[in-house]
Amino acid sequence: MARDQVAPDKIAAVEEITNKFRDSSAAVVTAYTGLSVAQLKELRRSLGENAQYRVVKNTLTKIAANEAGINELDEFFTGSSAVAFVTGDPVAAAKGLRDFAKENPALVVKGGIVDGALYSAEDLNKLAALESREVLLAKLAGGMKASMAKAAATFQAPLTKFARTADALRSKVEQGGAE
Repeated sequence: MARDQVAPDKIAAVEEITNKFRDSSAAVVTAYTGLSVAQLKELRRSLGENAQYRVVKNTLTKIAANEAGINELDEFFTGSSAVAFVTGDPVAAAKGLRDFAKENPALVVKGGIVDGALYSAEDLNKLAALESREVLLAKLAGGMKASMAKAAATFQAPLTKFARTADALRSKVEQGGAE
């Protein structure tokens, strides 16, 4: 069907979703059947400010994903679908979805795309099990600091040993010279 035969609101919706895919570091597709409006509102809050949860039409979203260069998600757009568009840390959003799904089994994570790579529901659960980026960076910095301190002590040890030996030799010479 020619694009000029399509309703303008559908064209606008496809363009908006296409831009969301392009601007997101991750997009997670879920099924939400059985969740109340209040539960969806709670889910949106639990995802934080770096993610936007949106109920979508499968056909329009497939078109938008394909226009954004994402063809891998087509299999997930069946039944009721909603997408969490993540602009920040994908781990935090994955944790929010995982935790909400534990309390509300009606939310089913189908899969998603993170930094251009396709993730299954199981992969997203593994991602949610990771510590946040800040915690991982802090651990890395702590490990590097400990390594540097150990290296500095190792490099300093021969100098310290030499200084002690020289001091002992000097003391021995002084004692020998005094006799």
